[in-house]
Amino acid sequence: MKSLAAPAVPDGPVLRDYLWAALARHGQRRALVADGREWTFAELAGAARSVAGHLKDRGITASDPVAIILRNSAEYVVADLAIALLGAAKVPLNLMLSDEEQAYIVADSGARLCIVEAGRVVAVEQARASGADPQVLVNGGDGPGTWAAALAHPPLKDEPDVPADALALIMYTGGTTGRPKGVLHTQRGIAANLLSHVLEMEVVADDVLLLTSPLAHSAGFLLQAALTKGATVFVEDGFDVDLVVDRIANDGASYLFLVPTMIYRLLDAAAARSHVSPLETSSLRTILYGAAPITTERLQQGLRMFGPVFVQLYAQSEAPNFLTRLRRDDHRLDGDLTRLSSCGQSVVMAQVVVRREDGTPCEAGEVGEVTAMSPYTMVGYLNRDAETAEALRDGWLHTSDIGYLDEAGYLFLLDRKKDMIITGGLNVYSTEVEQAMARLDGVAQVAVTGVPDPDWGEAVIAFVVPDGPDVTADGVRAGARELLTTYKRPKEVHLVEQLPVTAVGKTDKLALRRQWEQK
Repeated sequence: MKSLAAPAVPDGPVLRDYLWAALARHGQRRALVADGREWTFAELAGAARSVAGHLKDRGITASDPVAIILRNSAEYVVADLAIALLGAAKVPLNLMLSDEEQAYIVADSGARLCIVEAGRVVAVEQARASGADPQVLVNGGDGPGTWAAALAHPPLKDEPDVPADALALIMYTGGTTGRPKGVLHTQRGIAANLLSHVLEMEVVADDVLLLTSPLAHSAGFLLQAALTKGATVFVEDGFDVDLVVDRIANDGASYLFLVPTMIYRLLDAAAARSHVSPLETSSLRTILYGAAPITTERLQQGLRMFGPVFVQLYAQSEAPNFLTRLRRDDHRLDGDLTRLSSCGQSVVMAQVVVRREDGTPCEAGEVGEVTAMSPYTMVGYLNRDAETAEALRDGWLHTSDIGYLDEAGYLFLLDRKKDMIITGGLNVYSTEVEQAMARLDGVAQVAVTGVPDPDWGEAVIAFVVPDGPDVTADGVRAGARELLTTYKRPKEVHLVEQLPVTAVGKTDKLALRRQWEQK
């Protein structure tokens, strides 16, 4: 495997310069609530210094890949801080992945050490069977090589030198079209990314941030930014709508990060309670959402219910979380509602340009591929030179997302390149069809994809979660005929109990196509 270490060029800030300075600055204030325990900033720093000392004694230095295979917990947060202190390269793994998928990432990343839940050690054993040789730090039991031993270790005293070009993060893509790719980010890039989060999240020191999605993905960046600002973070091991309601009503949760399906459940829960005991939401200031499209109808419902609290983010693992942002004041119920279906304007630290196939910029309203440039764009894919060259051209990240910019620079996404449907030679954007069908009575959720068709090349099909027992596939198709032009109408509608999602909460259209093939 190629060396992961970039040339040492100490010419800029690294992640710990911002993150660890915040731990010292906020001291005895409440930083974290997890598993029923509260931690101050000083307590987190003390625990992380002990774990960092343990990792250093096991040979971990700057740029060394360290995998985290932990549930959402205080242990995850402490491990994250310890890795940042050493300047090692975090390899975050989602626990929703299978053992085989985790084993692949451990081996592919070249992880020198894995911090792992006791019940997931089998993934490391499988990686070793493929030729990898990571050390293990187990969260469970006692004795050498356990989390308890790491916490009991003398704290790290002397912080090692960390070059700005050292690797800070190897984040793996979703892998819905094959094996996931390791996305490489440097310390310089991740430090800039943290600043972008602090700018764009608009989180403040008295916020109480509630995180229920995996820290191994977008939530992990938000946690670091919130700690940097001095906010309190509640970390939960998964989404439970009743728990979210309780955190808002009784713990003063002011800042939520939710994917659209979570928002839908929260809206339904709040609506169900409205006739008995209305949900107390006076503490709620921000609902940050992203990761997947949201229907404008449900977004309007949320604005009517919670007020102007919504903020949308758009980005991808190659440039984490913030390329564009739809601000609170963009979420308006008066006037033109079109903007609610956009994902906002480019953020302060990013540029976004939509391009034609020949690479030239599109005019306003012209559809093309979304490209972006930022100081936190990845430096490449691990050991995938051809794919790196395809994604990074002339300093621009080619996202494979299809969309357009309006006259005011608001970005409207239409589809992923791989998800665009070509039927009878005409392009159909699945999100456009989904937005239309979501307005139909009886449709709770909908996902649209293309499948092979002998006459048209591809056929449009829809998977619908019905909103009630009387909904029929024929009825949904009849409704779609009223909203969509002929070639965009679904040829088939399949009613399902739920839509499959990936480990990061996005609708898994590959799984839907497999379901169709098995029918």
